[in-house]
Amino acid sequence: MFLRALRTMAALSLFICSSVNAQAISYVVLKGKTFYVELAENDEQHARGLMFREQMSPDRGMFFIFRDEFMQAFWMKNTLIPLDMLYFDKKFRLVSLQSNVPPCKADPCPSYPSSGPAKYVLELNGGTADKLGVKPGDELEFHR
Repeated sequence: MFLRALRTMAALSLFICSSVNAQAISYVVLKGKTFYVELAENDEQHARGLMFREQMSPDRGMFFIFRDEFMQAFWMKNTLIPLDMLYFDKKFRLVSLQSNVPPCKADPCPSYPSSGPAKYVLELNGGTADKLGVKPGDELEFHR
């Protein structure tokens, strides 16, 4: 009896945890395509980004949220996969993008700046922006 109760509690815990996680998933929509994103909202998360990832599913990305809108510059130190970096202003309009940025193989790693102030940065697999036909002025939908 005790073992059955313990299994039931474990199953219930797993259900509750998966329900909580399901509600916490954030996503963005760009040019009609949905990308499920990890959020980078603090300095530690901003610094780590997508470092050390060997792959990323085509429908995934990372969404960086900054307190203020300002000129941004990202780099690829310890990033193992090519990325597109899309810079958005406070109204979620694309300011600029860096396409298919290669991993950095040796220090010093170059930086990839925005061409205008940005509050949000979306990182996707390299080549995705080109496939979608993304261009400055395009709007992003963000769903928390």
